[in-house]
Amino acid sequence: MRWKAFAGCLALLGLTLTAGPADAHGHDPGRAVPGAHDGWGAGTTGGAAAAPADVHTVSKRSELVAALASNPGAPKIVYVRGTIEGNVDAADRPRTCEDFADPAYSLPAYLAAYDPATWGKVAPSGPLEEARARSQANQAAQVVVDVGPNTTVYGLGGANLHGLTLRVTGDNVILRNLRFSDAHDCFPQWDPLDGADGNWNSEYDNVDLVGATHVWVNHNEFSDGGNDAQPTYFGRKYEVHDGLLDIVNGSDLVTVSDNRLHDHDKTMLIGNTDKPTYDVGKLRVTVHHNLFSDIGQRAPRVRYGQVHVYDNLYVVRDVAAYTYSLGVGVESRIYAENNFFRIPASVPLGALVHYWKGTVFHATGTLVSSGASLPRPVDLLAEYDAANDPDLGSEVGWTPTLVERLDPTWQVPMRVLAGAGPVF
Repeated sequence: MRWKAFAGCLALLGLTLTAGPADAHGHDPGRAVPGAHDGWGAGTTGGAAAAPADVHTVSKRSELVAALASNPGAPKIVYVRGTIEGNVDAADRPRTCEDFADPAYSLPAYLAAYDPATWGKVAPSGPLEEARARSQANQAAQVVVDVGPNTTVYGLGGANLHGLTLRVTGDNVILRNLRFSDAHDCFPQWDPLDGADGNWNSEYDNVDLVGATHVWVNHNEFSDGGNDAQPTYFGRKYEVHDGLLDIVNGSDLVTVSDNRLHDHDKTMLIGNTDKPTYDVGKLRVTVHHNLFSDIGQRAPRVRYGQVHVYDNLYVVRDVAAYTYSLGVGVESRIYAENNFFRIPASVPLGALVHYWKGTVFHATGTLVSSGASLPRPVDLLAEYDAANDPDLGSEVGWTPTLVERLDPTWQVPMRVLAGAGPVF
């Protein structure tokens, strides 16, 4: 009876179970797959067919790396238990930023050398910049962990991947029930040409999809882990965090659903270059039933892709930290439906969408609660066009069909707050 109840709950969430050799009765949550119509990522199976020898439980970085590298290409399930730290050595001993630093690098020396007052508005170069790049590479060798094809990574009871980047490069991958926090870069680079005043740019997202296809990212939590307070150098925040979840380099057929993404600036980038090297005809992504809470921007920012963004809840509290939610980039074709925004009264409605050289944007069914006011329907495209130039067209050239459940917008806050994030 308990199994039938569990299966019934999964059915309500649009999930099914695929039984593999490891568990003929399908009791294993690591064998869940998305429903047949659950967005562009429908059909993803990950490690659902894993044999018993290819099911692993890990609690250390070294164990995680070994499990993901085992039996290449074969279906595998990797269960994560407890907290796995990324900033450790091969023996799982803690490492600090100083441990990764190249002998020729120090931050005080970097700040002195590339101060715009003396260096000018020219990109850093020379031995000290090269030492910073070597330091960054030292850290990357420890904190970036690759996920290959036919793999499910599933968190058990509050599993947390801290200071670590999962880089998905293979086909057919599922990431579920995990907390990702504080993927931080010890060695950001100063770019005086980024914006009017320059910016500090960092590496490492919590999750990177790099040329990955058929991916389901479901019921996870993404954040900076409360580690966002950083000093200011050259008048700009010393930014040690990049994205939470980036989908780049021709990744395709992805569903991002039922996640909590919060307390971060640059959140979800779909397409990482304006040059169509990898991305034309790809970057097909569905983003639904996610909570974007206290997010500065990129929720998501899109280039090239056909991206269905529906039934998401956007909560903005800090006006000073907010830039925009939906970024319309080069040749992007965003189809936004039934999204709910809770914003302060001081946030202009025309700021919810941002121009990044795109030309078209479709949005219907939007509700906005501004300040203390009751939710009301808002035409995001009309509000954007009224406040910005150039205007955007509404014909994106496609209509989503892979939708298992399109909730009415007034139900979105209740459903998202009750269901998004890891399930314990």
